[in-house]
Amino acid sequence: MKLYDNITKNKKMDNKKSISLFKIVRSFNQFIGLYVREIKNTFRNPAVIVLSIVQPLLWIVFFGSSFAFAPLEFLQDFFHTDNYIAFLLAGQLSTSMLFVGMFSSLSLIQDKKSGYVRRIMVSPTRNYIIFLSKVFGATSRGMLQVPIVFLGVIILGVQIPDAYGIIMFMISLLLLSLGLSSIYLILTMTSSDWQIPTVISNFINLPLMFASTALFPNDNFPPWMLFISNLNPVSFSSSFGREIIISGNLSGVNWIYFYYLLIFAGIMTLTGLVVANKTLKID
Repeated sequence: MKLYDNITKNKKMDNKKSISLFKIVRSFNQFIGLYVREIKNTFRNPAVIVLSIVQPLLWIVFFGSSFAFAPLEFLQDFFHTDNYIAFLLAGQLSTSMLFVGMFSSLSLIQDKKSGYVRRIMVSPTRNYIIFLSKVFGATSRGMLQVPIVFLGVIILGVQIPDAYGIIMFMISLLLLSLGLSSIYLILTMTSSDWQIPTVISNFINLPLMFASTALFPNDNFPPWMLFISNLNPVSFSSSFGREIIISGNLSGVNWIYFYYLLIFAGIMTLTGLVVANKTLKID
């Protein structure tokens, strides 16, 4: 009798494990399918890809050249480098991630308008999978510009760091983009209005860009602006990437910047998952 009970218990446990494994595999396949769709939608619009790459390059060329004839002593004293474009590069790539978040929320609203979200939500696909596919799709779209921008600044005389430095900087940008995309989706999850992402973009992006170390050091910021800068994830990404670019490697890099971005991305993504499960509904 005991042997029979043990066999029955083992069968039940095996069945539960099989069901759990099936759910995990199914969820993963659902995520991959939705994520691939996001990537395909990106490449169906070549003009958007070109503009997203050209925009940071133009910003770097024009804004970076504003200090082209500044005295070297001033550049070294204020920017800690004799090439302002090298200082600006990390900041510009970091601020580009702000607009990546806007694209993720626009994509969600477009899918709501077309009825695609409704069709997905009547299937077994969970809300958090829809959220993750949007976040990672937008992040992948934003990361497309990074290698092209690096190639562009080589022509402008910027020395590129070693492979490990580039990889870590790209990971920091990935974390920043995940966190910012999650924030945008959280704020627009319940909306189907095209104007909402634009309004939020104007309200968030400019303050985060200028109240950061993306364009200038924060040594001369007023106290209220310095407070924002010291909490701003764009500042941490800019500073982390800048240290890598100026030094050329990972030696002497302040890893606190990276850990902050890791925590920021984790908290915002987890918050987005919870909000998606509670608020994302069929319109």
